[in-house]
Amino acid sequence: MKRIVLATGVALAVGAGLAGCASMQGMGHRLVRTPPACQDITVPVYFDADAASLTPEGRKVIAAAAQQARGCRVVSVSVVGLADAAGDPAANFELSRKRTASVAEALIKARLPAPTYDLTAAGQAGAVTADGKVQPVRRRADITLRLAKPK
Repeated sequence: MKRIVLATGVALAVGAGLAGCASMQGMGHRLVRTPPACQDITVPVYFDADAASLTPEGRKVIAAAAQQARGCRVVSVSVVGLADAAGDPAANFELSRKRTASVAEALIKARLPAPTYDLTAAGQAGAVTADGKVQPVRRRADITLRLAKPK
């Protein structure tokens, strides 16, 4: 008797599982979406406080962006280095310039071809809003890849 109940329970579980799988057929395209090919990409690369060297996570972000751009024509690359509001404005500007250079160097090493690299150091500009609030998470460089389909 126990075997019959167990066998029936297993059969019902397997049947329900298969029915669930059958109802999911054809839905894969709705569940997982591939980003459109050769669309512009904008990603932030974060840095440690008062640092311009890339973190392992930053290197991964750059590698992923370069990989996503593979097979596309890279029209241009823009890198904007930012810094927090704390400290001397001149030192913050220099830090943002170094962050921009670190990211650009990593993009070139990732073999990201581009006719132009637009590098901008923003320093602490924009780090404080008009009403005096400090903008969080400014230890970064923002990368924008302008992409087009290959010719």
